[in-house]
Amino acid sequence: MSTGPGAASAPAPDGHDDPTAPDAPRKTKTSMFASLRVRNYRLFFLGQVVSNIGTWMQRIAQDWLVLSLTGSSAAVGITTALQFLPMLLFGLYGGVLVDRLRKRPTLLVTQSAMALTALFLAVLTLTGHVQVWHVYVAAFAMGLATVVDNPARQSFVAELVGRDQLQNAVSLNSANFQSARLVGPAVAGLMITGVGTGWAFLANGLSFVAPLSCLVLMRARELHAVQRAPRGKGQLREGLHYVAGRPELIWTIVLVGFIGTFGFNFPVFLSAFADDVFDAGAGAYSLFNTLMAVGSLAGALLAARRGTARLRVLIAAALAFGALEMVAATAPELWLFALLMVPIGVFSMTVNVTANTSIQMSTDPAMRGRVMALYMMVFLGGSPVGAPIVGWVTDTYGARAGFAAGGAVAATAAIVIGLILARVGNLRLSVGWHRGHPQVRFVPRERREELAPAA
Repeated sequence: MSTGPGAASAPAPDGHDDPTAPDAPRKTKTSMFASLRVRNYRLFFLGQVVSNIGTWMQRIAQDWLVLSLTGSSAAVGITTALQFLPMLLFGLYGGVLVDRLRKRPTLLVTQSAMALTALFLAVLTLTGHVQVWHVYVAAFAMGLATVVDNPARQSFVAELVGRDQLQNAVSLNSANFQSARLVGPAVAGLMITGVGTGWAFLANGLSFVAPLSCLVLMRARELHAVQRAPRGKGQLREGLHYVAGRPELIWTIVLVGFIGTFGFNFPVFLSAFADDVFDAGAGAYSLFNTLMAVGSLAGALLAARRGTARLRVLIAAALAFGALEMVAATAPELWLFALLMVPIGVFSMTVNVTANTSIQMSTDPAMRGRVMALYMMVFLGGSPVGAPIVGWVTDTYGARAGFAAGGAVAATAAIVIGLILARVGNLRLSVGWHRGHPQVRFVPRERREELAPAA
């Protein structure tokens, strides 16, 4: 079955780009909350709201605990690296498993494992026995569960809502995560300063009761059936060949790999700015995360309104994201730096949602687990490489240099990959005027003569 994103989404010259194909997405706006009409997805959404709040609480508490124990941004980077290292090492194998297994029972197992890990860290912290290597072990264990949990959750959305509402559901998932990001860091900041980090870990462990309960309450007969891949040899290689033969997949994954590795290391950047640059403590760190969440939530809701996931939007958002990081790195005052977190959040979420949706809608269902595992492996698994590097740059040359370097890599990757996609799609840059306003866009090369008068 063709699941291409349409010509406007990917400038790749293959059959997946035919906007007249039966499976091509309609270029119309949809209701912002359309997929919530589906009961199973509504349960999934509600369970994730609670769990995501707990997840954000643990992220803030974990970063601050490591910084408190070691005083090192590099140590925060190592913690982040250990949490995402399993995705880098085993992510593709997790995708093979997800394509073979039923998604709902798989998620029950992975979510339970993540709950136990959070409770383990809570007990150590509350009893006063926690050491930094305990946090490293817990982060790695959480990462192991994520190897299967991430592609399973990503793929499960299609079974909950079907193809027609997939983009809306993916966008609402991101809005869900970012809404929790508004609450989680704020509550974590209060807990850290009031009663200590251990209570944030405990709250996260207990929050998994919500998604586990909602998974149990779902109606199996209302799920959209997806054929599972049979056991067989060469399935990992088959997934890699599938992605390699589709430019709209491979170059999207490469772009988010660069951005995820160097531009999305916010635990390192923001904790260093809060502690070293502005000397403002955990409250400022929570504020930075909260304001970024405001922008990310806005970006996710805007994506839910769009009818298609266009790669030109992805390239433009990635370029704007990198440029804003470089600007924020030079902010002289805390209030200005904090305000810049909002547009950075908007464009980071636009990159995230557009890439995720474009890849899912470009992929055949039987391959979705492997493709999404590769995507998540590159996007999240790049942190074990990038986090220690940017942590070292931050410790050696300062937080401003580290943040600016991450933004420069993101912006450069956007420009280079945008030009590659334009060349692959036989496009050229068109600069002209439209209704009295300047317009810059890529157009097919064969339309040069037709558009010449407008330029």
